Amino acid sequence: MSNEKYKGDALLQKTYTVDFLNKTIRKNKGELPKYYIENSHPAIIDPETFDLVQNEIKKRQPNRRQLNSNSPFAAKLICGECGGYYGSKVWHSNSKYRNQIWQCNRKYADGKFCETPYIREDELKPAFIKAVNQILGDKERYITSFEELLPLLADTSELETELEKLQVEHDSIINRMHCHIEENKREIQDQEEYNRRDFEMAEELKKLKTQLNQMKDKIPEQSARKEKIRRFLDELRQMKNLITEFDENLWNATIELVTVQKDKTLTFTFRDGTEISAKAIKAK
Repeated sequence: MSNEKYKGDALLQKTYTVDFLNKTIRKNKGELPKYYIENSHPAIIDPETFDLVQNEIKKRQPNRRQLNSNSPFAAKLICGECGGYYGSKVWHSNSKYRNQIWQCNRKYADGKFCETPYIREDELKPAFIKAVNQILGDKERYITSFEELLPLLADTSELETELEKLQVEHDSIINRMHCHIEENKREIQDQEEYNRRDFEMAEELKKLKTQLNQMKDKIPEQSARKEKIRRFLDELRQMKNLITEFDENLWNATIELVTVQKDKTLTFTFRDGTEISAKAIKAK
């Protein structure tokens, strides 16, 4: 769900006609300008949900194969040593000792042994229950604290102002580069000096493009975090008592990721950004 039309916007001139006689159409890869139109038609989903989904897709893109698993733990467990995702492994698949474990996918990559341990689901689930109950034990203070944060996250005006400044600088450098080229056409210059200045401007432009892309990412990321917190608080308000059993729906609604440490400590990162650590202990 990456099409901007879902949230009521439209990106025009994604393609263009190369040959009108043969009706040859090509994807626009920068040959022509594109035009982004906001609120061009009624939205299918709200913009907050759209940004949340895009943020999730971008975050998981390099690990797409993890998303093919039906397990709620897929693409959620992270190695605390190398940062790789944990994947599901089956031991003794054809015997009565069959056991499913989760292990770092990079454990033996490049000949380097990753020292984080494997985790069984009957260790992970009790640790999750413990982490959730820690939040529930101080539920009201927790809710109040994050309700005060939501309006701040909703305001992206400072980021937008900074984005505009970077865009002005970016356009200014491009203009200077064009003038530099035209000046060299009109009058022969010292080519060594010309190349030096050209290189400096190219490096400055490269740096600004990186900053622009980073800033463009920050705005939807902040909106996505706001939506995650809002939804997590809605889930939290509905929970009346401490939980005693693993709830897959609650896991999916509240957990962003879990980092596995060498000593089997699991750091649960909830969707609002809260981190709580709990030791992985096998259920009795």
